[in-house]
Amino acid sequence: MEARAPRPGVPVRGSGSGRPVMAALDLLGRRWTMRILWELSQAPAGFRELQRRCERMSSSVLSTRIEELTDARLLALDGDGYHLTPLGQGLVEALKPLGAWSRRWAEEMGPATEGGPE
Repeated sequence: MEARAPRPGVPVRGSGSGRPVMAALDLLGRRWTMRILWELSQAPAGFRELQRRCERMSSSVLSTRIEELTDARLLALDGDGYHLTPLGQGLVEALKPLGAWSRRWAEEMGPATEGGPE
């Protein structure tokens, strides 16, 4: 079965509206999606290298996520391996303010407690 990425204009998990932002949040909320985007924003990688960088996630999950992200036109494959497309690079740039906000949030929250990550 071919993986299909959420698409603007089509109902997605948690929303029947088809709004583009809801489709984007559905895609980005899928397990490992953000990690794959992060890793490929650092450097292109082949399948095995990407799997290694993603802490050896299962090959079936990686394959599914790659298909979804390729279908969404965020990734492409060439001789250097998988890489972000211009649309994928734009997404990574758009997420940078969220990264800055999360660091401020972490500072406000203080040190992690009860075994949470620091």
